[in-house]
Amino acid sequence: MKPANQDNRLRQVVLPLVLFAGDLIVCFAGLCLGYWLRYETRLERLGIPVPHATFNLYLPLILTGVLLLAATFAQLGLYDQKLLLRRYQALATILKAAFFWLVAYLGISLVLKFQPPISRLFVVVAVVLVVALLWIWRSVFYALISRGRTLERVQLRVAVFGWSNEAGQLIEHIRGQPAHPLRIVGIVRAPDAPGSRDDLPALVLGSLVNIEETMRTHRIDVLLLSRADLPRPLLQAVTGACERCYVELKAIPGVFEVFVSGLRLQTIGRIPLLGVEELPMQRLLNRMLKRAIDIAGALVGLGLSAPIVALLAVFVKRESPGPVLFMQERIGSNHRRFTMLKLRSMAAGSEASDHLAQSTSPNDPRLSRIGRTMRRWNLDELPQFWNVLMGDMSLVGPRPERPHHVDHLAEEIPHYLPRHLVKPGMTGWAQVNGQRGEGDLAKRIQYDIYYIENWSLWLDLQIMLLTFVRWRAPA
Repeated sequence: MKPANQDNRLRQVVLPLVLFAGDLIVCFAGLCLGYWLRYETRLERLGIPVPHATFNLYLPLILTGVLLLAATFAQLGLYDQKLLLRRYQALATILKAAFFWLVAYLGISLVLKFQPPISRLFVVVAVVLVVALLWIWRSVFYALISRGRTLERVQLRVAVFGWSNEAGQLIEHIRGQPAHPLRIVGIVRAPDAPGSRDDLPALVLGSLVNIEETMRTHRIDVLLLSRADLPRPLLQAVTGACERCYVELKAIPGVFEVFVSGLRLQTIGRIPLLGVEELPMQRLLNRMLKRAIDIAGALVGLGLSAPIVALLAVFVKRESPGPVLFMQERIGSNHRRFTMLKLRSMAAGSEASDHLAQSTSPNDPRLSRIGRTMRRWNLDELPQFWNVLMGDMSLVGPRPERPHHVDHLAEEIPHYLPRHLVKPGMTGWAQVNGQRGEGDLAKRIQYDIYYIENWSLWLDLQIMLLTFVRWRAPA
């Protein structure tokens, strides 16, 4: 067996145990604070009176709640070493666990008839406090381990075998995030294989001839194949070397370049077949949940934005004659056309030449003064809550494009059309990550594909929260 070094022990045992112990303490503190707020402050007047709700009698219920929370965290993989440096992904897991705990804790209390009975107000207050305290505690933990020597010991050391453009993009992405869970150590040259080059932009550690010695010397944890379609004898040699060195082997796919996380292995007549199965957003229950949230969000959005839209409409009308609303044809899910609504931000008739550019420059002379302000804060898009209510759009999804640009971009950008498998959104994963306007269109598509592959209600919630934080468009 591969001897367990100190870095592996730190990643796999010590730090997860520290997190687990800290989470237990924080959860206990949150539930105790929730008890105090519920029964010792003015919040007591809001709840139904609970007789004999002393702290001593409530303590077993609090401990039960802490154990249930801890078990839920562990079941959802919150203490996986890959989440040590992923605090936002960890927060999404915490929110998911907290919601499950809220339902399960109340359900168990109804079945087991705890005495004293558990106050629903206490549970709601406590879960909010627990999430907030966990975020503070884990932010401190993250700040302590994401710097200096500790960071290097926590990161998995990665070597790339061979070379491809996709491998270069991955290396650039990882190196662009100093606290990424992976650390690129260098490249192992692949002789007589596609993608081997002399101008590799990373340190060459060795070659296939001495690959085992290279991986041991540089303490490699993960060997990343630059492509999956390497020659079979070469692939077998690399696989064998990784097995002997206990190094995890991963590959950048060659054939399945899109929807990699949707790949499933299926056996037909003893023959294994690898293909893309149903995407998360295509499942009936997920579609129903997303649509229900869209309807609720659209109704709330229309109600809250109505006074703002009315006020902006007055300014639009006073500054420039013409209609208040601007209607434009866009491409939606399954390549279906629909009419998208916006508040008019340019002089009437400007759309005649608007097809020449994919997006409008902030300095476009056709923009009105109020239009420039609306676009700066994305206020011109508020009428799209109506599109969401009508089912043409979703609250979250890839941004819709005009038919002319869809046809043009589909020819120029690989994997552009799969983004139309889902409804377009008012906001999206690409937008909250700074991919707006003209920008790098290929990178924006990568964000859209990631969203489609990894969709969940929690990801939608994260995007909606980030939208409010990053609502203002760049200058």
